[in-house]
Parts: sequence; C-alpha cells; structure tokens
Amino acid sequence: MTLEADRPRASRARRSAPTPAAVPVAGRPRPRVPIERVPQPREDKMSETWRLARPSRIGASLELAQQRNAGGWFVAGVSGDVGRTESTTRTIAGREVVLWRDERGELVAGPGSCPHLGALMDRCPVIDGTMYCRWHGLALTREGDRTWSPYRTHDDGVLIWVGLPTAGEPPTDRPALPVRPPARGSVAAVIAEPAVCEPQDVIANRLDPWHGAWFHPYAFSHLVVDDAASTPDRLVTDVTFRLNKTWGVPVQAVFTCPDSRTIVMTITDGEGEGSVVETHATPLGVDAEGRPLTMITEATIAYSDRPGFKIASALSPLLIPMIKRTTRLLWMDDRDYAERRYELRRRGEFPG
Repeated sequence: MTLEADRPRASRARRSAPTPAAVPVAGRPRPRVPIERVPQPREDKMSETWRLARPSRIGASLELAQQRNAGGWFVAGVSGDVGRTESTTRTIAGREVVLWRDERGELVAGPGSCPHLGALMDRCPVIDGTMYCRWHGLALTREGDRTWSPYRTHDDGVLIWVGLPTAGEPPTDRPALPVRPPARGSVAAVIAEPAVCEPQDVIANRLDPWHGAWFHPYAFSHLVVDDAASTPDRLVTDVTFRLNKTWGVPVQAVFTCPDSRTIVMTITDGEGEGSVVETHATPLGVDAEGRPLTMITEATIAYSDRPGFKIASALSPLLIPMIKRTTRLLWMDDRDYAERRYELRRRGEFPG
C-alpha cells in the first residue's frame, strides 16, 4: 500500500479551503465520474509521515494481529493450480504437501512423501479421484489409510488452503475468510512472490500505510489515517489511487487482519466499494543459510456496480494481466521493506 499521510486532524480542520483529495471520502455524494484532478505533489510539498508511523504504533497493531488464531490454515496457491489429472506439491511451514482433486473436483491434500519409499508425489497421475505414486503405483484417496492421513483443505473459489497441525493454533473447520464482493461480476487476480523474511514482516508492511507516497508515489497519494475511526486492529484511511501525475480516484480503504498471516484492504466508500485486496503470508521453510522463506500471495478482487465495470469484467482476460503487473510492481518495493525489516530484527537493530 502506498499512500501519503496528511497533517494531523487538528491541523486539517483549520484549513479554510481543503483540496478535494484532502476531504475524507466517507459521506460524500457519489460523483458521476469517479476520477478527480488531484496533482501529485513534489516531495518537498508532501507531509512528512515518520512521526505518525511510530514503531510502537505499528508494533501494537502487529501484536494484536499475531494473536488472531489462523486455525492452522495456510494459503497453498490459486484454485486453478490443482487439477483432476495430476498432483502437485508445495512446501508449507517446512512440510512437503501433495494436492490433487477427487472425482467430484474437491481438493485433497496430505503429506507429500510417499509412505512406501519416500518418493515426492509430484506430477503423479490422478484417475477418477485416486492418485498413483509414480515410483511404484501406490494408490491414495482422500480417505487415506493406516500409512497416510490427509490434511484439512478448503477451496474458496479464488485460493486453496491447507490445514496443518500447528502449535499454538487450535484447528478450525475453515479459514477466517474476509467478506468478498459477489463472485458474479467481480474480477479476481492473484500474484505470488517469495521473500526472505517471516510472515510477520509481510503483515507489518501492510500495517504501515504511512510509507505510502514516499515509497510508491506512482500508485498512491494523499493518505489520511482517520484516527477517530481507527483502532489498533482496524486502520481507516482516505487515499487517492493514482492514474497519472494529475488524475486520481479518491476512496476510503479499511485494513483489518482476520488471522495472524493475513491482512485485508477493503474499499468501503468511493469507486470500487466492496473490492478487497487480500495479502496472505505463507511460511515455506528456510533457505541454505537458515533464513526464513515466506510466500506472499496477494489476491485482488475488484468490483464495481457501475455499468462500465460490467464491460470491463467481461474483458477480464485482458484486465487480469494489468492488475497483476501493478501488484507485482508494488511488491517489488514492499518485499524490500519486509526483507529489510527481518534483517534488522535478525541483527537486533530494529528501531523501537
């Protein structure tokens, strides 16, 4: 997320003629055209944000997020990653996990090592819901047997989840999914990027909207954190999504953490109301140097009730690559942020 923080609220109230971008979006009459002329300010005209982005403030929100039970659920990929004719494997929290679909198309997952001689059960044939190990043909189904027990699974239509026994996380029947816009008429785009950090570093990045315009000026500007509406576990922001250096789309966005490895941005007012951006941090294991690896999976589920968006959603094969390109560009920056945060913590040099 990348946005510009405005001055403290008391200072804003003394302005006689605030610019459109500085006015909170909530409560405004909905404009016929959502685009506004909001020139991107130069750095010497932008509000400094370091006083607002206090390490203790971000840390308090992160601590609350880390206390939310994830139920042992981990995002394992996109729904379309797993088909009915061949298995695929993932490494999640240091475990090899195999996934395939049964005869009904439902997701199946379990230990990725064959209980016979330890083969990695990747790209194994699946016939009528039964997977056959490529080494010796051991057949496994979703029922398992005395040598192989399946894991919990969930397919939410956009992402696939695997439930693993996880210390400190009482198991739940399903992951804590956020409220999403209607699947019919929305457009979903997912990217996945690995990072050398822990899941908490990914969540901390998203709990710091104040780095916005200073780190991603090409995408966001004019951020105001609404302190009156925000709490340590709910950040309410007014922000302008930039189209170019002159024009932008002001919206209100709320950030919440439904579990310890997920943070969600929901557009609550303005263009695209109801759209969500879900950021999921899945621990993978460690690299050759013993550093933690985390997969950042970000699902953008865009929605608008404007007639024009129905046309755009019909052209989703063209729209989805554009969303993915923008998301990857942002995460090139934010991955650096998360990895730097981890490195400073590892060295015992993290501020605060």
